[in-house]
Amino acid sequence: MILLKKLIPYVEVIPVCPEVEIGLGTPREALRIVMKEDKMRLVQPKTELDLTEKMGTFTNSFLDSLPEVDGFILKGRSPTSAIRDAKRYTSINRGAALEGKGPGFFGKAVLERFSHLAIEDEGRLRNPNIKSHFLTKLYTLASFRIIKKLESMKAIVKFHSENKLLLKAYNEKEMRIMGRIVAKRDQYIV
Repeated sequence: MILLKKLIPYVEVIPVCPEVEIGLGTPREALRIVMKEDKMRLVQPKTELDLTEKMGTFTNSFLDSLPEVDGFILKGRSPTSAIRDAKRYTSINRGAALEGKGPGFFGKAVLERFSHLAIEDEGRLRNPNIKSHFLTKLYTLASFRIIKKLESMKAIVKFHSENKLLLKAYNEKEMRIMGRIVAKRDQYIV
């Protein structure tokens, strides 16, 4: 991915392939999300191997072990890593009906735990507007994370004044909340 290669000098990347991490090789037999009793199952149709629990265990362990992060770039259309477009089938059989699309196993867990962060799939990042919004959020969150560690009201005031218009453009309500904190900074012990 071109964007990721360009980002590497400026960010710390934690690469992961959930399928490899649960012991599947490369290349590997296809995986499929199958809906059973309104629950997602991760199945390898050719072997009929159900990898749902194994993927859940890995996902929870990996996400629990992460340091503080600012965002995720995930693989689109992947039954594990997609955030919106993983196909869901009614069975493992060839020609099974498509039940819909949604996040994959790992992607779903990322969205549930880290919805406040910059999260996007690599395919959508080819769109200049989506890429711009993603990078803006990523770097703004990274800057704010550093400011929080300083535990300095002066640094928060500076961050707010430097980013006031950006914050207003993205979420005026949150910008106003932060503005009230900055305005009444003497009430906060930092």
